[in-house]
Amino acid sequence: MPPKKKTIRKSPKSAGPKRNSGWREESAGLWFERLVKLQARLRAANGCPWDIEQTHLKLRTYLIEEAYEVLEALESGDDAKFAEELGDLLLQVVFHAQIATEEGRFNAADVVREIHQKMVRRHPHVFGEKRAKDASEVLKNWEQIKAEERRAKNSEQGTGRRDESGKASASLLDGIPHTLPAVMQGYQLTRRASRIGFDWDDVEGVITKLQEELRELGAARTVQSPEQIENELGDVLFAAVNLARFLKIDPEIALKRTNAKFKSRFREMERLARVSGRALGDVPRSEMELLWDQAKASERGKPSRVRSKKAAARP
Repeated sequence: MPPKKKTIRKSPKSAGPKRNSGWREESAGLWFERLVKLQARLRAANGCPWDIEQTHLKLRTYLIEEAYEVLEALESGDDAKFAEELGDLLLQVVFHAQIATEEGRFNAADVVREIHQKMVRRHPHVFGEKRAKDASEVLKNWEQIKAEERRAKNSEQGTGRRDESGKASASLLDGIPHTLPAVMQGYQLTRRASRIGFDWDDVEGVITKLQEELRELGAARTVQSPEQIENELGDVLFAAVNLARFLKIDPEIALKRTNAKFKSRFREMERLARVSGRALGDVPRSEMELLWDQAKASERGKPSRVRSKKAAARP
């Protein structure tokens, strides 16, 4: 069946069938098998026309949407919603596995077995003889194990980069999808590099680098070279992403929150303008700043304060 429309609100916790104690006694494996069989039934002859029409490519959007809905549910503090959204995301995994099963490529059991074996292999400090003194060492070992896995796979398949001697080589940065949004990709690149010690000693060093990049952007603007400005702006954004990672903040999530905050405040500005009998576009620029302050104050429940300095609309 098609994913729910985003405008439809989900049922409250009290809605739907009540769970009896027996449900919780049944294993996750049993329910997973039921879900796999259910999806196979939906894709079978006389199943659901929508499910039958789906392909890996058609499902891409839903996979991304469900992942973001899981994040939103996590932040909501609603356990029922969190569990539900995790289920929606799991369904996408099962859906893709079912399509692959029909094509004779792999099945849901392969998916589960691969991740199980990988987790055992990458935790030698738990399932083997190796020891890790802290989380940082765990991450460093994790990246080294991944690099070895990629090197072995490239050697086996005869693919990937090769060193001067012709042997298959692997980069610590291999495996980061080029299809990721730029902010997420930059975050992953710097995080990978940091795990082997290629990182700043402290946050002040990252801030200094960001300030340096801003100065270089200013110099590029003076030259008025579009290509140079684009390059320097990219460096500024990359430095900002690196700062977020160093502060243990996911920049993608931080930016999405700020986007939501801007959207909320801007809509409040529009409402305030309508109350005064005008469209926001007809309000003088200086007065827009006052409306922005009022919108911010309404979030905190405090009286607004007039800005002493003009600036572009901002959070």
